[in-house]
Order: sequence, then structure tokens, then C-alpha cells
Amino acid sequence: MVKLRGMEGQSKRINLRARLWRLTTPIFFDLALLMLVGCVDTIMLSHCGDGSVAAVGMVNQLMSFVFLVYQFLATGASILCAQFFGAKAKEDFVRTAALAVAMNLAIGTLASTALFAFPRPLLALMGLRGDVMPHGVSYLAITGLFSIFPALSLALGGILRSAGRVVPPMAANALANIVNVTLNYALIFGRLGCPALGVEGAAWATAVARIVSFAVLAGFCAALVWRGKGVRSRLKLPKAGDLRRLVAVSIPAASEELSYCLSQLVAIYFINGISTDALTTKTYCSNLVMFVFLFCVAVTHGGDILVGHLVGRHRYRPAYLVGTFFMRRSMLVTVVGSSALAAAGHFVLPLLTANAEIVRIGTIILWVDAVLEIGRVRNIFACGTLRAAGDVTYPFVVGVAGQWIFGVGVAWLLGIPLGFGLVGVWVGFMLDENLRGVVLMRRWHSQRWRDKSFI
Repeated sequence: MVKLRGMEGQSKRINLRARLWRLTTPIFFDLALLMLVGCVDTIMLSHCGDGSVAAVGMVNQLMSFVFLVYQFLATGASILCAQFFGAKAKEDFVRTAALAVAMNLAIGTLASTALFAFPRPLLALMGLRGDVMPHGVSYLAITGLFSIFPALSLALGGILRSAGRVVPPMAANALANIVNVTLNYALIFGRLGCPALGVEGAAWATAVARIVSFAVLAGFCAALVWRGKGVRSRLKLPKAGDLRRLVAVSIPAASEELSYCLSQLVAIYFINGISTDALTTKTYCSNLVMFVFLFCVAVTHGGDILVGHLVGRHRYRPAYLVGTFFMRRSMLVTVVGSSALAAAGHFVLPLLTANAEIVRIGTIILWVDAVLEIGRVRNIFACGTLRAAGDVTYPFVVGVAGQWIFGVGVAWLLGIPLGFGLVGVWVGFMLDENLRGVVLMRRWHSQRWRDKSFI
């Protein structure tokens, strides 16, 4: 009998692992395709000069902050929807999803209007230099105007993933990438009978690609709600406590990411003050390292869905085992990938720029980043999984403290007063990621998140 129970437990663990990989594989390609939208702009615009790359890099940093504002309610909705899905609470699932979409529509409308109306003051506030300001203004005005579509897409994608539907977001981003690459080729360089618009052409290509992605996600989400197995339910008006519960989950969950993006904006301001070459180097290196921690983010998203479902059913031990399993796999792949990128840096960077100083500094940055990624794996895992379990406040407190003390304070000290430049700033980032990672992993292993479920 003992042996039977052991075999049954092993079978369940294998089943959970199989489910994890089934979720992770589409999410991996989904995130890779999502990252490619911005990366393709950088690569194609590198043929127009390093100034164009620096301007677009600055705008993308600002847009990352805006997208985190959009992610505010989408994050809370995905946490709640995953637990509702696990608990088979269909009406609660649908009401929460509809409320998140409606709120993001309102926020996206306001933000898109502001970005279109005030691109120059916003970029001047970030310290963008005069010689690249026109490129930044044209790119921000266009992508900002249409940023309402990513606002809605973030909410719709989170809802689909919370129900285990991970293929539709991947399909949406695949189509968006095809549209983006095609229009970039036509509008940046003046091909296929189109005018050569340079940076402005890249902005229009990105905007159209995001509209296409939204349309695909909207279709899949409508099918999920009205015909989807396990969530089909008539749409009803939100209850009095729905918004309060959504905001209560969203504030700490999204605020940590919001704090991180704000700290990065401040760091970008420092980097821009060092030199335009430093800003360009940061843009190139950031685009390269995104693909290093991509596997970690994908596995964490897949694991978070499983953890949310299991916590919704009060199955805490399997949730802990699944989380620990995918963290170890993520760490192995990320460390190997970051080390390989650092070793290949002096071959890869010359493919993007002919500036020898950018190549020299960028190669050093990639070696520092190989150490940084160890902490980033722990942070991505622990933050995402603790939130999925309902423990949303602790990652926020730890995140804000580490990001501003080390990611901003120490980064500024090493980079500016002590004169280590961009390398010093990156060392500050490395200390931030690794110290926070140690603290958050202690929280995960303590299992004090067991009593934090929202269901």
C-alpha cells in the first residue's frame, strides 16, 4: 500500500511537470516573439546610425514604464483569474476579466492621449540630448498614440494564460512580428513602393503590429468566455467588492514592477549624462540579455499558472514542489546562456555597431551581466510565484528597498562620482538583483505564503 501511494505521488509529480512544460513551450515562443518586436526595430535602425538607436532605446524605456502602468490591473486580474479557474468559480473569473479590460481601456485612453500630445517634454524630462531629440519625438508620438492597444492586449493575454490558454498569445505575437518586420523593411528603407521614413517608419510598423496583436487576442478571449470549457459563463455586472479586491491584489503586485521601471528610468537619466555612447551601449546590451533570461521568464509564467491553480484548490505542497523544480531548471539554462553570451560578446557587438568604444564597454557589461543573471533568475521566480500564491506584499517591500538602494543609489555612486561609468552602473544593478534574490528565495522556502490565498 505504501508503495502504491508512492507510485501515485510520483505519477502526480510527473503529470505536473508535463503540464508545466506544455504551458512553458508556447509561453517561451510568445515572449521571444514579443521581445523581437522591439529588438527588430533596434537592429534595423542600427543601419540608420547609433543616434537613432539611442533615441528609440530611450523611448522604449519610457514605454516600458507606461506598459507597467497598464500591467497594474492586468497583473492582479491574472492572479485572481488563475485562482478562480483552479477553484472552478466561473462567474468570478468572467467578472474579474471584464473589469480588468474595462479599466485598462480607460487608463490606456488617457495615457495614449498624453504621450501623443507631450512627447518632447516627456523626453526632455528624461534628459534626451538635442541631436537625437527629433528621432525620439517622432517615434514616441506615433507609438504613444496607439499604446491603448497594448494596454488591452496585456489584460487579454493575462486572462487567457490564467485559464491555461497559452497558445493564442503566441499566435498573436507571431503575426505581429511578421507585420512588424515586413512594414519595417518597407517603411524604414523605402521598399515595396513605400517612402523611406527611417525612425518614423519603424514607429508606424510597431503601431500597426500592436493593433494586429490586439485584434487576434480579442477574438480568442471572446471565444474563451462564451464557448471555452471551464469558464463559460454569462457576463454580469461587477459586484461592489470586485474592484476593491482587484485593486487590493494589483497595488502591491504591480507596484514592485512599477518601482523597478522607475528606478531604471532614473538609471537611464544617469547613463544619458555619461555620454550618448553609454546610452547606445546600454540599449544594445539590454536587447541582447533579454534573450538570456527569456527561458526563465517563460518557465516562471507557466509555473505561476500552475501554482495559482493549485493554491486555488489549497494544494500547497504540490505548488511548492512545482515551483522549486522549475526554478532549478531556469537557473541552469540562464547561467549557461549568459556565460555563452559574455564569451561571444566581442563577436556579436561588432555586428550591431562599428563604434569600437561601444564594443569594448559592451563586452565588459556582458561579463558583469553573467553574474547579474544569477540573481535575476531568483527574483523573477520568487516574485512571480509568491504573487501567484497570493503573497503580494513581501516582494513589493523587498523590491522597492533593493531597487532604490542598490539599483539606483549604488549604481549612481559607482558610475558617476567614482568614475566607473556604465560598468559601475551595471555593477549596481548586479548587487540589486543578487541581494534581493537571496531574500526572496528565503521567503519561498519558508512557505509562509501558504495562508495568503485570495480564494
